[in-house]
Amino acid sequence: MTEFVVVIPARFASERLPGKPLRNIAGKPMLQHVYERGVESGAKEVIIATDDQRIVDAAISFDAAVYMTSPEHRSGTDRLAEVARTHVWSADTVIVNLQGDEPLMPPPLIGLCASLLEDERADVATLASPVRSEEDFVNPNVVKAVVDYEGFALYFSRAAIPFARSADPVCPAMESTLHHHGIYAYRNAVLQQIVDADQSPLELAEQLEQLRAMSLGMRIKVGIPDFRPGPGVDTEEDLQVVEALLRSSG
Repeated sequence: MTEFVVVIPARFASERLPGKPLRNIAGKPMLQHVYERGVESGAKEVIIATDDQRIVDAAISFDAAVYMTSPEHRSGTDRLAEVARTHVWSADTVIVNLQGDEPLMPPPLIGLCASLLEDERADVATLASPVRSEEDFVNPNVVKAVVDYEGFALYFSRAAIPFARSADPVCPAMESTLHHHGIYAYRNAVLQQIVDADQSPLELAEQLEQLRAMSLGMRIKVGIPDFRPGPGVDTEEDLQVVEALLRSSG
């Protein structure tokens, strides 16, 4: 099994759901659920990375390792890179970026994402599942991925890709499309190269950070798990759905 560490970037500010990491879900802050999934994955180390003292205090309250990063970072990936530099992890250390709004990410899938880097051709690893509906296919909030025959990403987009020039334009295209899940694994050297690079035109257009890696010529291995992770939390409605799922499973 690939040895890996998990870093959970968490920011208090959120346009659609202020204070999102600390919102209560089934009796715990959402961030605590995410941290517990990271611990259950078998990671060598799990660290919360934030720039907000409220999140630091909450993390300490449930005995999580937490690191205060610079408030100047543009993204969670930048926070990961700072944690990696501060901890002086080796260039080959595998780091999983577990989003702080994914309380239903199954621990085995965290390990699966890390294990994809056993393919030495892969610079970055992530997960995706088949698109389930036409609604998801055309929804710009659902990030789509298309891959080659060996499971390497060809492109990620908020648009409905690929475009089908047929009489029935949706269904044939959907068969080739994956719903991207927001979890990544990198070797530390690759992570540092990504954050040191300028944002690419594709990244700026789609607002998808993984397109920076692809613009640098990096290869992204996309794993398709046997089961899907539960939904993430972006809105008040998502919060209610996730709480219901957690209570029903508990």
